[in-house]
Amino acid sequence: MKIASWNVNSVKARYDRLSQWLKSARPDVLCLQELKTQEDSFPFESFEELGYNAAVYGQKTYNGVAILSREQPVQIERGFGDEDPQARMIAATIAGVRVVSVYVPNGQEIGTDKHAYKLRWLKRFTEYLEENFTPRKQLLVCGDFNIAPDDIDVAHPDAWAESVLCDPAGRAAVAKIREWGLVDVFRHQHPDAAAYSWWDYRRLSFPKNDGLRLDYILATSRLAKKCTATSIDRDARKGEKPSDHTPVFAEFDL
Repeated sequence: MKIASWNVNSVKARYDRLSQWLKSARPDVLCLQELKTQEDSFPFESFEELGYNAAVYGQKTYNGVAILSREQPVQIERGFGDEDPQARMIAATIAGVRVVSVYVPNGQEIGTDKHAYKLRWLKRFTEYLEENFTPRKQLLVCGDFNIAPDDIDVAHPDAWAESVLCDPAGRAAVAKIREWGLVDVFRHQHPDAAAYSWWDYRRLSFPKNDGLRLDYILATSRLAKKCTATSIDRDARKGEKPSDHTPVFAEFDL
């Protein structure tokens, strides 16, 4: 299974780039974040023509997550089943693997209500894992976590030290998710790589490679042992009107 995760920053604005990328990269599964559209306006038929089924949890203007897969996804689950109005988590079973696509809140600034919501959301996600899975299951959690886990995941750690993207509380919350029983497969395979998945649109951040690794694929140890390759597709950030994120990959020998 070749799985990818990509915050596309609007599936409508990025559809042409996304469709061309799918034709060349040809993942078996693609987790999408920040769709910025509702399900009734999601381009299901266009993706079907490319050979992909879609499970979607949309929201007008903001947020939204999806899972595209060549195999029909089953047991689709949207959100935590609570009253949170933000579409940030979708799960489905594909080829015997439970796949979860997440779009963690950005948090805006440390100390704000949005930051508090981010930490609550991460806590709720940890509870979701504890309530629904065990680390022995075949589980993948993919998405935009809006947290660079460690300083190695940041081109200029000092410049970002006070931001919500490197917030110690956020990092601790992501660490707790991993400690539950998930392996960051890219970092496991590339322990010393200075590689990033997000670059600000401003300040020539991409040409300067002033990036952060905010997007990752987490796997239970049972699956992590079957992971044969991981990568970050930096080229997908190039060109006109890109997303500020780029896809991350992992391949598993199932």
